[in-house]
Amino acid sequence: MLEDQRYILEEILTLLDETPVDGVLLAGDLYDKPVPPAEAVRLLDWFLTQLAARKLPVFAISGNHDSPERIAFAAHLLSRAGIHLSPVYDGRVRPVELTDEFGTAAVYLLPFIKPAHVRRVFPEETIDTYTDALGAAVAHLELDQRKRNILVTHQFVTGAARSESEEISVGGADNVDGAVFAPFDYVALGHLHSPQSCGAPELRYCGTPLKYSFSEAGDRKSVTVAELREKGDLRLRTVPLTPLRDMVELRGSFEAVTAAEFYAGKREDYVHITLTDEQDIPDALGKLRSVYHNLMKLDYDNARTRATGQIEA
Repeated sequence: MLEDQRYILEEILTLLDETPVDGVLLAGDLYDKPVPPAEAVRLLDWFLTQLAARKLPVFAISGNHDSPERIAFAAHLLSRAGIHLSPVYDGRVRPVELTDEFGTAAVYLLPFIKPAHVRRVFPEETIDTYTDALGAAVAHLELDQRKRNILVTHQFVTGAARSESEEISVGGADNVDGAVFAPFDYVALGHLHSPQSCGAPELRYCGTPLKYSFSEAGDRKSVTVAELREKGDLRLRTVPLTPLRDMVELRGSFEAVTAAEFYAGKREDYVHITLTDEQDIPDALGKLRSVYHNLMKLDYDNARTRATGQIEA
């Protein structure tokens, strides 16, 4: 999806050119895997270079998909260009401060951490759960409550809605109680793909800029713009993003889904089709791909599949 990703990043850059902001927050999972392909590295390099050319401070952290060591590489050098990257967690999180007519705003970069990471740093504390770990990490920050404090972090906050393309821990062991973030005026959360707030407006997932699984087909992707005026005055709005290709789910008979009025505007989208025909259609995949060029998934829902409890792809 490199072409799709480049397209949506260009759209975000256009939004930044049209909307004056003081910084850009990237809340982790910059890559999909710890050792990303070269094409993904080049694309992120291009995006950060574009942001730096606009003199926009960038605050980015590593997520659970990233290698924190790779993301932290050359962090001190990049900070001179206004690209602030989270270091490998060692218990010390030094804020980057911004100033405006309302005073100072301190931005803290806390990468994805597990209880084991925090236990190594603070062995004297009892840390069994993710909530314990985040609570200890936040407690050891030297927060000045006279300032507006912003946290960029990457965790699963209890009560938030997941999608099927995210990693899930058995039994929800990775849940973090949102109360641990109470000292902050705004928390920019990464990890979950759907845009949402978690119990309070100041705990916010912006979501992914693109859809990465069909469980997200109904999502409306966006960027979140957070405006902090006087301390305690937080204003949030979302700006919708329009992808190069959408991700859609279609359902109906073979005759219906191949009708021109049905597929109009969807031929290049990423498509999941569920056929309701009672009889299998010979070479349905090939025939449908002549209409839907990016057909990703095909299955049947009829009396046979409902009786057996199976859906054949």
